[in-house]
Amino acid sequence: MTVSVNGEPRRIPAGLTLDRLVATLTSAPAGVAAALNESVVPRGQWPATPLGEGDRVEVLTAVQGG
Repeated sequence: MTVSVNGEPRRIPAGLTLDRLVATLTSAPAGVAAALNESVVPRGQWPATPLGEGDRVEVLTAVQGG
């Protein structure tokens, strides 16, 4: 199936959860936020959040700097 990840189409296997998708994008242990269809999903809910055809996912990683 196909979902949009940060504005780009991406093929993913059926049944993939948000936590698994985020793990393919970043290995950062903290400072990561994810939104599904324009709603922020709390990190604790990522493993229980399945992705579906046409979903829109945005993943943001905090960057430290000055």
